[in-house]
Amino acid sequence: MLNRFAKVLVITLMGVVALPATPVLAVQPDEVLSDPVLEGRARELSKDLRCLVCRNENIDESNADLARDLRLLVRERLVAGDSDTEVIDFVVDRYGEYVLLRPTTTGANWLLWAAGPLMLLLALGLGAGYLRGRARAPGTAEAGLSPEEEDRLRKILDE
Repeated sequence: MLNRFAKVLVITLMGVVALPATPVLAVQPDEVLSDPVLEGRARELSKDLRCLVCRNENIDESNADLARDLRLLVRERLVAGDSDTEVIDFVVDRYGEYVLLRPTTTGANWLLWAAGPLMLLLALGLGAGYLRGRARAPGTAEAGLSPEEEDRLRKILDE
């Protein structure tokens, strides 16, 4: 009984471990192009295009209707003879630069790419300035004990 349970447990764990390693593609059989070269190009282009419904999935992995429409649009443009760059430009012109999973570093996007390192440098500069200011600040001299406090302390310590 235990041996059988162990086998079932091992098989289940192997399935759970292997599950994330298998890609889940939402491409339907009716979408696949008959030309394997064009289909390969379509798959490569689809990996870089974001599903506008799912946000963090590419259109090849998404089951959303809009993702299907984008997959069909990419394949349609490839069949029409467009280059990969022309297909991407067409989709970006139609849906905006947000559709790209890897945004370009041109135009206003350079500020977004540079914002992280700039904020880090700003924080380091502010921290260094604060620490330097604290080191230069005059120390507050603590006043000594008054004669009455010293007498009281001596009495406490003598007891």
